Amino acid sequence: MGTFIGHFVPALAFILVGLWHTLNTIKAYKLKGPSHFTSTTWFPLSTSIAIPKRLELYLLFSFSVFAIILQLIDYPLLTFSFKPDNYEHATIFLHVAIYSSVALAVDYSSSSESFLGLVGALATSVFGQELFLLHFHSIDHAGLEGHYHWLLELIVATSLVATAISTGFPTSFPAAMVRSVSVLFQGLWFMVMGFALWVPSLVPKGCHATGSEGAGGHGAVACGTEEASRRAMALANLQFSWVLAGVLVLTAYLCLRPEWKCMEYRQLQCRGVDVSQVSGEGEAFKGVHASA
Repeated sequence: MGTFIGHFVPALAFILVGLWHTLNTIKAYKLKGPSHFTSTTWFPLSTSIAIPKRLELYLLFSFSVFAIILQLIDYPLLTFSFKPDNYEHATIFLHVAIYSSVALAVDYSSSSESFLGLVGALATSVFGQELFLLHFHSIDHAGLEGHYHWLLELIVATSLVATAISTGFPTSFPAAMVRSVSVLFQGLWFMVMGFALWVPSLVPKGCHATGSEGAGGHGAVACGTEEASRRAMALANLQFSWVLAGVLVLTAYLCLRPEWKCMEYRQLQCRGVDVSQVSGEGEAFKGVHASA
């Protein structure tokens, strides 16, 4: 992953999955209502055909296997060599492949409802292993790159906690939303890292790109002075807050869009009863009763 493409492609995958989950979580909550909402770790397409219906899981599994192969053959060198960091990255994708394959097997089984907890536990383990391997990385990410990775760990930790809570309490809409939004945030932040650390023209003032092999054996950016390093880290903090602000604004916009009405409200309308009408009549009845 020590290249711009190595950051860009996984980031794009995280962004697409995060958007898909955020949209579907909000849609499910609005259509089912608070009393019937149940979170899930993946969302099927609206079709009865088996493979397209489970397209999310098939794509996750295929992408994970492809990423593992690229890490093991040390792309773009295309040679097998034991590099601990490559194996660590491949192991992260290995857990994604395990989760997606088990989720597929469970969904195809006749008792899929009984094993939803297992699928949730495996989804939690994906983020747990990602956080573990990022924190105890064989490559010591120091300086500016280390700061970007530390901020990434905060996002992954949020995904881990939210997924664990939504697995134990599947009716919790806030936990499901935080899980979905954190995946989107993780992808966007990984994208920011790719541009900030691996595009020389975007390197902060006072710092310079070193490529994959820097003075410390690994590093995308090195800063010439302590002042330049502090300035670059402050910029990274601002980028983190700006991206988070964008994610929150997008989430609020999607939540407030009126396209999807709650099923409970629609059922009342179908029976010829409008909630606002009932409320108005109730207030009128109270007024008449009080005057009497």
